Amino acid sequence: MPAQGRHAAAPVRRKQYGKLAELAKNVKQQRQGYMLLAPFFVLFFIFTAFPVLMAFGLSFTYYNVLESPKWIGWENYATLFIKDEVFLIALKNTLLFALITGPLSYIACFLLAWLINELSPKIRTIVTLLFYAPSISGNVYLIWQVGFSGDSFGYVNAFLIKWGFILEPIQWLQDPKYMLIIIMIVQLWLSLGTAFLAFIAGLQSMDATLIEAGSIDGVKNRWQELWFITLPSMRPQLMFGAVMQITSSFAVADVATSMVGFPSPQYAAHTIVTHLNDFGTIRFEMGYACAIATVLFVIMLGSNMVIQWLLRKVGE
Repeated sequence: MPAQGRHAAAPVRRKQYGKLAELAKNVKQQRQGYMLLAPFFVLFFIFTAFPVLMAFGLSFTYYNVLESPKWIGWENYATLFIKDEVFLIALKNTLLFALITGPLSYIACFLLAWLINELSPKIRTIVTLLFYAPSISGNVYLIWQVGFSGDSFGYVNAFLIKWGFILEPIQWLQDPKYMLIIIMIVQLWLSLGTAFLAFIAGLQSMDATLIEAGSIDGVKNRWQELWFITLPSMRPQLMFGAVMQITSSFAVADVATSMVGFPSPQYAAHTIVTHLNDFGTIRFEMGYACAIATVLFVIMLGSNMVIQWLLRKVGE
């Protein structure tokens, strides 16, 4: 190596060694805190990080559980996007589902939390429970299955026939034209879950002095207060809620399976997760299933990065 190159590389190495020494010093000073966090990090790596890395590695193999994984490179991904027409239908359905239900449920969660926060404590508790109950109730799909039943006894068909909108019952849960829309409605009904409670908690923990200071600084109405004070103060809760809503909108499967069955007619309600369940838990083609899971992970990760960028603009 020329002398000039060695002299240029020396400061870089010294800087790197300095950072490592500073990190080692910080770890030594905060060793009690790191020791308390160690069990969580160990469990997180074993049950979360390691399975994700393992799934990414297996996505480049043919693995049917009974035999050892065989390296096949990019073949699973090529099959997904070129040969697997059902996956393309599932991808389209999932993206459409997420683009509609994700933002709508996120905005609805926050607006309802914001409105409920204005109520008295006792009424607020009751109303919060009423809105949150569907997300924790068992067999909630039964209500919608009865409502959208394909015979004349279904509530929707009975109402439409009685008032002359239709002459014969519509097969709501068997007709591909209506299945995805109905599943979106049910998902929106179920979406007031953890994010909804996080927003209410964030609103309850706000510092009241910020609102008083805002009124002195020229905040004239509730909408300005919402944009310049409330939302910036709730960035952690907004980020948590965004992650939860994105995850639920992209990972929809139980709603589709319970409402229209599996597989759905003409794959009209097929999603990436139902496709993943098909190959992972029924066919046991684990390498291909891991490729599907990796694609879904990349989509979710990209969506979260976009949401983080948008949330940084709040209040500017």
